[in-house]
Amino acid sequence: MNKYRAAIVIINDTSLALAQTISRLIPNSEIHGLTKRIVNVDVQFEDTINHLQNLFTSNRPIIGICASGILIRALAAVISNKAKDPPVIAIGQDGSSVVPLLGGHHGGNDLATKIAHGIGGTLALTTASDTTFGIALDDPPSGYHLSNPERLKPFVARLLAGENIRAEGDISWLTENQLPLDDTGSLSIIIDEHLQDAAPNQLVFHPETLALGVGCERGCSLEELQTLVSTTLTHNNLAAASVAAIVSIDLKCDEPAVEAVGAMLNRPVRYFDAKRLEKETPRLANPSNAVFHAVGCHGVAEGAALAAIGEYGELIVPKQKSLRATCAITKSDKPLRPDKFGRGKGSLAVIGLGPGQAAWRTEEANTLLTKATDLVGYSGYLDLLTGFPLQSKTLHPYKLGEEINRVEAALDLAAEGKRVALICSGDPGIYAMAALVFESLDRERNQDWKWVDITVVPGISAMQAAAARLGAPLGHDFCAISLSDLLTPWSVIERRLKAAASGDFVVAIYNPASQKRRDQLVRALEILAPDRKADTPIVAAQHLGRRQETISIHTFSNFDPNIVDMSTLVLIGSSKTRQLPGARDWVYTPRGYGAKSAAKKKATS
Repeated sequence: MNKYRAAIVIINDTSLALAQTISRLIPNSEIHGLTKRIVNVDVQFEDTINHLQNLFTSNRPIIGICASGILIRALAAVISNKAKDPPVIAIGQDGSSVVPLLGGHHGGNDLATKIAHGIGGTLALTTASDTTFGIALDDPPSGYHLSNPERLKPFVARLLAGENIRAEGDISWLTENQLPLDDTGSLSIIIDEHLQDAAPNQLVFHPETLALGVGCERGCSLEELQTLVSTTLTHNNLAAASVAAIVSIDLKCDEPAVEAVGAMLNRPVRYFDAKRLEKETPRLANPSNAVFHAVGCHGVAEGAALAAIGEYGELIVPKQKSLRATCAITKSDKPLRPDKFGRGKGSLAVIGLGPGQAAWRTEEANTLLTKATDLVGYSGYLDLLTGFPLQSKTLHPYKLGEEINRVEAALDLAAEGKRVALICSGDPGIYAMAALVFESLDRERNQDWKWVDITVVPGISAMQAAAARLGAPLGHDFCAISLSDLLTPWSVIERRLKAAASGDFVVAIYNPASQKRRDQLVRALEILAPDRKADTPIVAAQHLGRRQETISIHTFSNFDPNIVDMSTLVLIGSSKTRQLPGARDWVYTPRGYGAKSAAKKKATS
């Protein structure tokens, strides 16, 4: 099943109502509409073909309410691999037909079926095994993985020709459809944890029935533990795909090597406390008094693997050792549910939304917002998520001035195992919350916070957005200075302004003024003026990316600081910054190519 956010694409407003109905059926989906024709959508686009191709190559499921030919012609140039293509579904504009065009066996058929049932349309499945037997063998249930998909096509061809299947292993999920199962069948489906040299008439599925217990000394290298795990799996002929989870003692929750094994196998990492692991002592193959004295249980790798598997599982690979690491493997008779045992780490994504509009949010930001269980932020920033599906999320709004409270709340929620998004405007690392997150970690040394995996997601900053609207005012060296003296003494701010003036930087002024603080911008202009010409451009940009956006271009000779408030970004040009008048005024700061070209021409003349 594709894990990326589905895009419902419409090219005229008559399809909007149907798109909204489908959006309610598909959690976390977005409605994308053609700019010239549609307004009230999550994302607008101008070039239909380019937009569809970008969605497809980003692995986004596409639900097009349009003629299938539009989708086919748009995507023909980027279709690459049946095994990797995301779902693409065509839906008639009246909702009468639902046709999965691509990615049918990667969630497309299931998605199309759900939509057809929800809107009352006719479902047209065209994949052979689905239409004949009611099952997609290359899209097995969660917890099973097809190891030899290259054999699927000839296998299905023989199946459609009338041959029967002999199944080996736990076949419960195969009996819920119309597959012709027969103990004497000429085709074979093998469900097993071991690597197989499959014959041409065999499909091999690896079930997630293994728990991989690991332990290591503090500071063990990633490579050592990863190598030990890989070697152990290979030596015992076990498929990595059958590992359901990596498990260890909670003392290792901040050990990079343990998390690296999870990343290597693309599996969750779960942790147990020493008290729970000590209960497994009677089942250990290699109990250790030294380990008990060090961490409070007689075995970490074996103990964690046994704790994950439960009383009916078995230890199939006892403790294996390298210089500084250990691992052990247990097996269950059914696929494991990692969310049902141990404790997982939480996550904190510090997300920059950009200045305002949804189109300026990065795909990474949208993905992590979709995954988040809790959203923490200044209430005004949470309001910027209007149109984003928030039904299943818990919102934690805060007032201005409560920055420390909201950061600590975000860390506390993540330490509980939740997926938290700390919402910032602009870029989270530029006058926003990312620095405070790390300052809090450094200052508090809260042991619970070691259970948090942190990701900082970049966003478009206000100065970048303003620069793009204007042309290229940041085309040469520039700096950003905040005039707010709530956290920084004015003497320090003034010293930095003088350095920017003498260095002839373009200066982006953040927090230029407030209702009570009106003098700092005037003083900043006084400091910069001696190194600027009277016609040097000054730009005031307000509410960037929002409906009330306004951008005005001035000069040192006519700029009025009274037009500025806290929602304004002020860009002050260097001595080289120019205004280019015309049908639309542009502002740019030359990099020096023109002077270089002129010098070259002079030298050759």
